[in-house]
Amino acid sequence: MVALDRLVDVLGSLGTHLSCAPRGRDVELRGVALHDAAEQTSAAPDDVLLGLGIPSSAAAARLVGTTAAAVVVLHGRPPLDEKVVAAARKSGVAVLLVEPTVPWSQLASVAQTLVMGGQRSGDLFAVADAIAAVVGGPVTIEDQQSRVLAYSYRQQDVDQVRVQTILGRKVPEEARRALDAYGVFAHLAGSDEPIYVPRLTEQLGGRLVAAVRAGRELLGSVWVEVDGPVDATRAAALVDGARTSALHLLRARASADLERQAEADLVIALLDSSSGAPAALARLGLPSTDLRVIAVQAHVGDADHGAALLAFERATAGFGWSRPGRSALFGNVLYTVVPCGDDPGVAVEWVRSLSRELPAEATVMAGIGGPADAAQVSASRQEADECLALSVGEPVVYDRSWARVLLHRLAAAADSGRLPTRGPVAELLRHDTEHGTQYAATLRAWLAAQGDTRAAAKALSVHPNTLRYRLQRMAEVTPLPVDDPEQRLAMTIALAIHQS
Repeated sequence: MVALDRLVDVLGSLGTHLSCAPRGRDVELRGVALHDAAEQTSAAPDDVLLGLGIPSSAAAARLVGTTAAAVVVLHGRPPLDEKVVAAARKSGVAVLLVEPTVPWSQLASVAQTLVMGGQRSGDLFAVADAIAAVVGGPVTIEDQQSRVLAYSYRQQDVDQVRVQTILGRKVPEEARRALDAYGVFAHLAGSDEPIYVPRLTEQLGGRLVAAVRAGRELLGSVWVEVDGPVDATRAAALVDGARTSALHLLRARASADLERQAEADLVIALLDSSSGAPAALARLGLPSTDLRVIAVQAHVGDADHGAALLAFERATAGFGWSRPGRSALFGNVLYTVVPCGDDPGVAVEWVRSLSRELPAEATVMAGIGGPADAAQVSASRQEADECLALSVGEPVVYDRSWARVLLHRLAAAADSGRLPTRGPVAELLRHDTEHGTQYAATLRAWLAAQGDTRAAAKALSVHPNTLRYRLQRMAEVTPLPVDDPEQRLAMTIALAIHQS
C-alpha cells in the first residue's frame, strides 16, 4: 500500500504531473491495473489504472468517468482537457499526466514496484506477529546493522534489552557486543540454522535467532525471546518465518531505490531554495522548525565516491519511522536534514552512529549547520558546508565554531586577492620569511594580551625585555599604529586569517 502523494513524488522524476485529485493526495493505493481498449477493464477501488491505448480526450473522459480505480495515468502534457477534469470531479478519480515519451512498460514497472512494495512495513509486522504466535515469544525482525524493521504486537514480560531495542529502533551497543562475542553474528553469516543464545547479561535474556537470507546474501535476522531451547517444530517454524521475511525484504529493496531517489530530489530542492520549503518538508515527514543540515564526507583511501555511496545507503536504510533525518547525495557530499533544534547533540550523535556503520578504515568528516526553520534550511546548508571544510575528524558545529567559519571566509577572500597585500602585517610576514624572525607571532601575542608586555612575553616563553626589543625592531621594519583601535582590530584580523 502506498499513498497517492508518494506515487506522485516518485513518478515526478519521469515527468509526471498530478492534474487533479478530487479526494486529495492521501488516497491509499494497493494495486496496479492495465486498461485494455479491446475489452472492459476491471479495476479495484484502490488500483492505479494505466490508460494504455486512449486515442482522444473524449475516450480519456469516458475512462475516467466510468472506472472504479482510484487513479488513472494518461500520456499527455498539462493542462488536462476540461472534459476529463469534469469527469474526474464527478467520479472522484485522480488523474496523472505523464510525458508521452515515457514508455508504458517503464511506468508499469515503477508503479508496480512502488505500490506493491509499499506494503512491506505492514506485512512485515504481520509476519512478526505470525512468528510470535507459532514459536511462542516476542519477535523482532532486524537488518544487518541490528536496526529494527518490524516487531510483534506481543511484547509482554520482555527483558530490558528488548524494550531498549524497540524504543531505540536498534539493538543497544553493549548488547550487540555481548552477542558478537558469543558468536551470534558469525553464525548468522554462515548458517541458516537457528541458534539458541542463553542469557548473556542480566538485561539480555535468552534468544532464538535465525538468519534472513536471499540465496547467499544475508539480509537480516529474526529474534524470538524464549525461556530456553525450543523443540524442532518451533525451530522449523522460525526458519519458515525467516524465509517469508526474506521475500518481504527483497520486495522492500526493490522499491527502496525509487523512494531514495524521490527523497533525495525533495531534499536537494529544499537545500537549494526556500521557495516551496514547507511543502517539501511536509512530503518528507519533517517539521517546519527546529531543523539542522548535516554535511558529511566519507573516504576510504582514494575511493571517495564508494564510501559516499555506502554512507548514503546507511543513512537512508530502514523505514521512515526508524530514522530521524532525510538525506540526499550530491557529488560526494551526503546532506541530511535532521529535526533537533537548539541542541546540536542529536546531530552529532547521528554522525557518530553513521560512522560506526561504515568500515573501520573509513575517515568521516562532518559539518553541522545552525538551527533553521523552513525558510532558513538553505542557510543552514551553507553553514554545514563551511563547517565541513573545517572538519578533521570530529563533527564541526556552526554554533560553536562561527568564529572559525568567519575567519575561513576571510581567508578565502584573501586567497582570491580581495584583501590588501601591503600593510604592517604583510611587511612583518615578508620579513619573517626572508630573515627567519618571529615578528608576526610577536605582534599576534602582544595584541592578544591587549598590550600587556609581561603577559605577551609569557605566552611566547620569552623574557619581557626580549619582547620589548622585538617590538622596537618591528617598528623599524614597518610603522605599527598600535594606538589606533581600528588599526589594532585590522591587524588582529589579518594575523588570524594568516594563522587559519
